[in-house]
Amino acid sequence: MRKIVDYRPIVGDRVIRNIFSKASRLNGNRLIHINSTYAGGGVAEILNSLAPLMNDAGVDTDWRIIRGTPDLFNITKKFHNALQGDKMRLGKKNRELYLQVNEEFSTYAQLDQDFVIIHDPQPLPLIQFYRKRQPWVWRCHVDLSNPNGELWDFLKDFIIRYDRVIMSSENYKKQDLPHEQHIFKPVIDPLSPKNDYVSDREIERTLHYYEVPTDKPIILQISRFDKWKDPLGVIDVFKQVRKKVDCRLVLCGSMAADDPEGFKIFEKVDQRAEKLFERGDIILLTLESNILVNALQRAASVVLQKSLREGFGLTVTEALWKAKPVVASNVGGIPLQIEDGVNGFLVDPYDKKSCAERVIDILKNPEKYTDIAQAGKEYVRKNFLITRLIEDYLDLAIDILHI
Repeated sequence: MRKIVDYRPIVGDRVIRNIFSKASRLNGNRLIHINSTYAGGGVAEILNSLAPLMNDAGVDTDWRIIRGTPDLFNITKKFHNALQGDKMRLGKKNRELYLQVNEEFSTYAQLDQDFVIIHDPQPLPLIQFYRKRQPWVWRCHVDLSNPNGELWDFLKDFIIRYDRVIMSSENYKKQDLPHEQHIFKPVIDPLSPKNDYVSDREIERTLHYYEVPTDKPIILQISRFDKWKDPLGVIDVFKQVRKKVDCRLVLCGSMAADDPEGFKIFEKVDQRAEKLFERGDIILLTLESNILVNALQRAASVVLQKSLREGFGLTVTEALWKAKPVVASNVGGIPLQIEDGVNGFLVDPYDKKSCAERVIDILKNPEKYTDIAQAGKEYVRKNFLITRLIEDYLDLAIDILHI
């Protein structure tokens, strides 16, 4: 198990000392995080590192998942899309099921900690089924810049009960919320299996095992098969790139338990790939393997993130950390990570031609982009590592518990 001190060579002594100092002020106080899944997506990844490391720092930190049903996740996937601007009809049955699952969970999940952090919409109503005796904070990871009005009004019935709200960007702050709203930019764990150093030999062995050839340059997008990640648009970009450069596209995304739309999107992508290209030109992977993702990102010549909406985009962070040229949409939290032309490249998500032209130039002239890729790695080191998020939560707990 990784320890806080293992990060000293990466972030320096002062950061590590600050974590231990702040954690000591919380001695005896207990925290709990609640979300909807242990695997798949950025929230679960963050909590997989955050919870054990905060315990190592000396803060009693628990992590639970709400025991949702397929019906709940069908509903909350629609919520996710609607919070990012989609249309939806809320409906009485959807409301009732959403509340029912949360109420049932509350009958056996004993929340006697000193500080409760709820992640995203799935467990949001839990707060109304407890006699509130401690601070509750809602951590929203999605893009809230233009939420569906009906859904937002419904969810505010629960949000209003919370003490604070955490979002990923200043752009997501809501003027109609009377809360103190904090900005916690998401992070990666540089020592996790997905991001830690691996040798060229290990990369080659891993890709061979998963039948990913390396005889051509690889264009890569790591994302759930989600319409907001625009995998069909990525194929259209690849079609333009292939006219100029012989290369291969790899689309890799795990199927999260709380994302029932993923299988339908995957089928559409598979059909498009089969219609337009020969077998092997596009490789689709639906595996939950951090080692595979690490190997793919390090082997890629260009990493894409062609999202139409994006709460933050940790796959961008991961690729920047591996010093890869990244071409990503200028949406959501992505421009918080990339300064165009300085440490990566931003493109209009609907301008496939410009995206393809940038990818073509990187593939034809890789030496031009070495310094930009290294600048991306350094920017992540300074701003988007797990040690910073630990300090964010420690600072918030100290403030909200008046310690």
